[in-house]
Amino acid sequence: MIEVLSEEFEGYCHCDGYVAYQNIPGLTVVGCWAHMRRKFVDASGDKGQAAIGVAYCNQLFALERRFENLSTAERKWQRQIQLKPILEEFWEWLEQLPVLAKSKLGQAVAYGRHLKEELMRVLEDGRLALSNNLAERKIRSLTIGRKNFLFSKSELGATTNAIVYSIMETAKANGLNPYSYLCRLLTDLPNLPFRQQPELIETYMPWAQGIQDFCK
Repeated sequence: MIEVLSEEFEGYCHCDGYVAYQNIPGLTVVGCWAHMRRKFVDASGDKGQAAIGVAYCNQLFALERRFENLSTAERKWQRQIQLKPILEEFWEWLEQLPVLAKSKLGQAVAYGRHLKEELMRVLEDGRLALSNNLAERKIRSLTIGRKNFLFSKSELGATTNAIVYSIMETAKANGLNPYSYLCRLLTDLPNLPFRQQPELIETYMPWAQGIQDFCK
C-alpha cells in the first residue's frame, strides 16, 4: 500500500496513527475518530477522565449521523457550525489533562495530542469521514479469505489478489452485483481500444450510469 501511494496517489488518506503514512509526499492524512474513541475505551479503568473522552467522541459521531444525507458543501458548513466548537472544547480539555505517560489514559492523550492536525482535518472537506471504519469493514472479506488461503505464492499473485478484491468491494460499495459487474468487465474490456481511447475506461467505473443500469 505504501509503495502504491508513494508512486501514484495525491490527496487525502483516512488512516489510524501509522507513522509511515506521514512521510509520503502528496498524501494528506486524515485521522480516525473511531481510533481516538477506542483509546479512551481502552483506558476505561480511569472511569472519570476516560469517560469524558468517550463522551466527546460520542457527541461527534451523533452529530455526524445527522449530516449523513447532506450534500458535500452543506456537510462541510454544518461541521464548521456544530462540530468545530465541540472539537475546540475537546482539545482544550485534552491539553490540560494531567496523566501518567505510561498509563492507558496517558497513551490515549498522547495519541490525540500527536494527531491533532490529522483529527481536525475532517473540517476541511465535506467528503471526508469522521472515521475509517468503512474501509476497515471493506477489508474484512480479505481477512476472512486469508485465513483460508493463507498465502499468495508470489508477489504478482498478491498484487492480482488485491486488484480483484478492490474491484469487488468497490462494486459492492456502489450498489452493484459483483458477479454481474465482473462478467461485464471480462466480456467487454478485452475488445475495447483502450490504447487509442483511454477515456473509455470511465464508462466502466462502478458509478458510471451504464454500469449502474446493467449490473444492479
